[in-house]
Amino acid sequence: MTSAMPPVFNSVAALLPGTGSDETFVREVFAQPLAAVGVRLIAPPPPRGADLVRGSLAALDEIAAEAGGPILVGGISFGAHVAATWAVRESGRCAGLMAALPAWNGEPGSAPASLAAKLSADLVAANGLEPALATSVDGVPRWLADELTRAWRGHGDSLADGLRAAAAYPAPSLTDLATVDVPVGIATCVDDPIHPTKVAYDWAGALPRAAVVETTLTALGEDRESLGRATVLALLRSIRQSDKPA
Repeated sequence: MTSAMPPVFNSVAALLPGTGSDETFVREVFAQPLAAVGVRLIAPPPPRGADLVRGSLAALDEIAAEAGGPILVGGISFGAHVAATWAVRESGRCAGLMAALPAWNGEPGSAPASLAAKLSADLVAANGLEPALATSVDGVPRWLADELTRAWRGHGDSLADGLRAAAAYPAPSLTDLATVDVPVGIATCVDDPIHPTKVAYDWAGALPRAAVVETTLTALGEDRESLGRATVLALLRSIRQSDKPA
């Protein structure tokens, strides 16, 4: 099966979770879609607290060093931002980029995902983890409540600092993204106001070799792998478009 796949799929994929999320959700989303194209997923746990960004970049460095060759990198939301930053810095070690639900480019400013993370951090700091969690899951779909409950409790006392670190972290600017000359697959949920679809297309417009595949939060709620399949499909489309004669 893998012999018919593009060379980029001969590497491992190191994928990072979003803000306040965890490696379990990354595996739920990506493990099977990547296995279907012969790629082994590595999903490192998120570093705790204020060390979130530095530790996430260090994890990608370590995985790349152990792989002995270029790797696929990516993630969900904040995880995609960190992976894209790594791809900008480490072009020789990056085989491709998988960005699910990018939330902003450049400084976060008033991006909805950044504001939401800051509000969550303030809620946790003011009220404690369990009361903040009860407030945050009230009225949300059951699948999301379950994911938040597991992930937030896993972060424990470091959650608020981690949320603030992610909320303040600049994603690569569109100028930076223009330097990432590897295949890039981007997935967006068109019914997700926290991760605007416009951001996904802004990223794709700046990147030299990128494709976007749309899905929905409704689909994600019913099938976690729907987001992973959309991202893998976008990466395949990026590769195929790059292979077309000029």
